[in-house]
Amino acid sequence: MWSSFWRSRDRFSLDELRYLIDQLQKVQIVNDVNKDFVIEALRSISELITYGDQHDSNYFEFFMERQVMGEFVRILKVSRTVSVSRQLLQTMSIMIQNLKSEHAIYYLFSNEHINFLITYAFDFKNEELLSYYISFLRAISVKLDKNTISLFVKTQNEEVVSFPLYIEAIRFAFHEENMIRTAVRALALNVYHVGDESVNRFVVKAPHADYFSNLLTYFRKQCIDLNGLVSETLKNPDSDTTTAILAAVDEIEDDLYYISDVISAGIPDVGRLITDKIMQLLILPLLLPSLQLDAANDIQIGAITSLYLLCCILRIVKIKDLANTIAAALFCSPEAFIADSETKLNGYVPDHVHEPENEIVIEVNGCSKQIMQSLSSSSQVRTEDIIAKGVSHSTLRDALLSYITVGDDLQVLGSLSMLATLLQTKELDEIMLDALGILPQRKQHKKLLLQALVGEDSREDQLFSLGSSSIRDEFNCELDGYLQTLKDQYGVACSSLEVGTTPSAHRFQVLHTLVSLFCRSNISPETLWDGGWLFRQLLPYSEAEFNSQHLKLLKDSYKNCTCALLEETRGTWPDLLVSILRDEWKKCKRAMEASSPPKEPKCILFPLEKSSADDVLPSESSIIAGEKMCKVVKVFVLLHQLHIFSLGRALPDQPPTCLPSDIPENSRARTAGLDASGPKLGAELRLVDAVPCRIAFERGKERHFCFLAISVGTSGWILLAEELPLKKHYGIIRIVAPLAGSNPTIDEKHSRWLHLRIRPSTLPVLDPAKSITHGKAKTKALVDGRWTLAFRDDESCKTALSMIIEEFDLQSSEVKRRLNSLLNIEGGIDVPDSSLHPSEASSSTQTPSNSS
Repeated sequence: MWSSFWRSRDRFSLDELRYLIDQLQKVQIVNDVNKDFVIEALRSISELITYGDQHDSNYFEFFMERQVMGEFVRILKVSRTVSVSRQLLQTMSIMIQNLKSEHAIYYLFSNEHINFLITYAFDFKNEELLSYYISFLRAISVKLDKNTISLFVKTQNEEVVSFPLYIEAIRFAFHEENMIRTAVRALALNVYHVGDESVNRFVVKAPHADYFSNLLTYFRKQCIDLNGLVSETLKNPDSDTTTAILAAVDEIEDDLYYISDVISAGIPDVGRLITDKIMQLLILPLLLPSLQLDAANDIQIGAITSLYLLCCILRIVKIKDLANTIAAALFCSPEAFIADSETKLNGYVPDHVHEPENEIVIEVNGCSKQIMQSLSSSSQVRTEDIIAKGVSHSTLRDALLSYITVGDDLQVLGSLSMLATLLQTKELDEIMLDALGILPQRKQHKKLLLQALVGEDSREDQLFSLGSSSIRDEFNCELDGYLQTLKDQYGVACSSLEVGTTPSAHRFQVLHTLVSLFCRSNISPETLWDGGWLFRQLLPYSEAEFNSQHLKLLKDSYKNCTCALLEETRGTWPDLLVSILRDEWKKCKRAMEASSPPKEPKCILFPLEKSSADDVLPSESSIIAGEKMCKVVKVFVLLHQLHIFSLGRALPDQPPTCLPSDIPENSRARTAGLDASGPKLGAELRLVDAVPCRIAFERGKERHFCFLAISVGTSGWILLAEELPLKKHYGIIRIVAPLAGSNPTIDEKHSRWLHLRIRPSTLPVLDPAKSITHGKAKTKALVDGRWTLAFRDDESCKTALSMIIEEFDLQSSEVKRRLNSLLNIEGGIDVPDSSLHPSEASSSTQTPSNSS
C-alpha cells in the first residue's frame, strides 16, 4: 500500500505507466467493485502516453511492447458498466488528438483494434456515451490522409467495399442533438478532403450516396418547419416566434454552408448529385410553385419563405448548373408544377426523371409578345394594369414582378431580394441575367465592346444597338440551350420565348416595374431603398435611354413627396427636419452605392418593425408625427438621389441645403440677448415682450413666470423665466420647451387660459438604444406634456398666442429657406407655395390648427 502511495506521487514516469498496465492486465472482469480503478487507470494511461509523446519516446515504445491496444479491447469486452466504455472512448480520443508523432498515429491505426472499437455495439441509449463515441470518430478523421485512410477501409479489386468509420458516423448524421450532427459533418468533410479516388467512388455509390439524398430530405423538412413558424408570425404578428425563426434560419444557413463545403471538396459527381436532389426534392415541387399560389395545405411552403430559401441557396450553394437551372425555371408557368408536386412531397422522386413516363410537361409562353410590345411602346400601359387583368401570370418571372407592383411590403422585399441575389450570383451566366432583364447595362456595354475589340462583330453600331437581330438571335439560342437542359435533366419541358422578345424588352419591363414601385405610397421606406439599390444597378447612363413614361412617373412621385416634405416644415418637428434629412442623405447614398442591398434576405421572414407608438400612444401624438416625418424624409431622399442618377449627375456627399442665416437685429431673440446657441437653463435674458403668466406643475403649487416665444434659425422655444427683483426687465430662464408642435389653443370657456402641447425635445427613433427589434420596444414610449397657462386678461392671452404663431412662422420659413435649393432639383420642378398656414386664418379665440 505504501509503495503504491509513493508511486502515485511520481505520476509522469515510465514506472507509473508500467504499474498501471500491470494492474490493468490483472483485471478479469469489470464490475462495481473495481470500475473506479479501471477508469482511473485508463485516464492516467492517456495522460502518460501524451506526456511521453512530447518528452520521451520510450513511453510509446513500452505502450506498443505491452500491446496495450489489445488490453483496451479486452477491458471493453469484460466490462459491464457504461462508465468504463465512456472512459475508454475518451482515452482513445485524447491520445489520437494529442499524439504528434506520425509513427505513433500509424501504430494506433494499423491494427484491427481501432476498427473493432468503431464497430463495437455500444449501448447508445446513453446519450453521453454516444457523444464520446462521435468525438472518438471525429478525432480519427482529423488524422486521416492518403496514407492512413487505407487502414480504415477494405478493398476488393482495388475498389473500396467497406469503410466502417464513415458508415458508422453517417448513421447519426441527422441525430436530434446538434453537437452530434455537427461532429458527423466535420468527420464527413475530413473524409472528403483526403482526396482518395477509391474512397470518393465509394461514397457516391449506392447505398452510401443515399446520405446526400437524406441530407436534402432533412433540409427540406427544416424548410417546411421554418415555413410553419413564418406563417404563424404572419397570421399573429404579436406571437413570440422571433427567437425560433432566427434559430431555424441559422440552422438552415449552416446546412447550406455544409452542402457548399461538401461540393467544394472536389468529389466527382457530388455537385451534380446535390444539384439534382435540390431540384427534385425542394425547388421544383416546393419552392417554385409557391411563388405564384398561396399555401393550400400544411406542407406547401409560402411565397415569403420560398423567396428567402431561393436567395439562400443561390447565395451559399455556388454551383453553376444549379444557379442557371433555377434561373431558367423562372420562365416556366407556376401552375404547371402543381400537378406533380404532391407526388414528390409524399416522398416519391423518380430515379430517372428524364424518362417519358415520369416527364413533367410544362408549356411556357415566356414574356407574351403582346405584353412586351405594349411595354415597349410604353405609352399608356402599366405593369400593374396588365397584372390586374388576369388571375395568373405567364411565367414565374412575371409573378416576381407582380409582387413588386401589387404585393404587400414583405412580398415586395422578397421579390427585390430574389432579383438582387440573382444579379449578384457570379455563377449565373450573363445571358441568363439578360433573359431576366437584370443584366446591368455597363456589363452589356462591356461585353459588346469586348466582342468588337476581338473582331467578333465588325459593326461598331452594335455597341449601341442592343435590340439588333444578331444579338436577339444569340440571346434566344443560348436561352433555348438552358431550357433544353431543364427538360433533359429534370423533365420540365419549356417552349422557347417569343421570337420578338429581346433582352432590352426584358430590361425595360424590370425598370418599369421598379419605377412603379417608387410611386407606391403603401410601402415602407426601407423596402423602397432596396428597390432603389436594384434600380441603380440597372440604371442607364443617360436620360435618353429612359422612356418618357418612366421619367414622368419618377417626377410625379418626386413632386408628391416634395409637397409632403414642405408640409413637414410647418409640422411638429421642423427643428429636426434639416438634420434628419442630412443624416438620411448619407445613409441612403451609402446604401445605394453599397455592393449589396441594405437588407439581408432573412429580413423578409419577419413582419415589419412596429412603430414605437403602436398600441401605446394616441394618433395625435407628436411621436407618431415625428416617425411619419422620418418616413417622408427617407422616401424624399431616395427619390431625389434616383432623380440625380437618372439625369446622369454625380451624387454629392451632402444634400445641397443652404447655410444658416444670421439672426436679424430686430428679432425677438436678439432683443432678448440670445445667440445662435439658443437659451440655456439658468441663463439671464431681457424680458422684452414677455407676458406674465401663472402655471401649476403640481397640484396646489402655482408659480409665476414671464412667458416668451423665441426662434433662432430653424429652432424655436417656449421660455418661462423668473423676473429678477433687483434688475428690472431681466429674468432667469427656468423652463425651456420646444416651440414647434405646441398647438396653442385658447380655452373656450376661460379666455385667459392658453393650452399648449409640449412634445419631447428629441425623437426616440433617432436613438439607436431605443430602436425597435422585431416589433418590441426596448424602452417606454415618450408622451407629450400638457400645459395650461393662465394670464392676467384676455389681451395678454391673445398676445402670447400671436407671439407663438409669429415665431413659429419665422422658424418654418427658415427651414423652408434651408431646403429651397434641395427642392429645385432641375429648376423645372414647380415647388408649391405653402407660405400660407391655417393658424394665420384662425381667429384670436380659436385654436391654431395642428399641422402635424
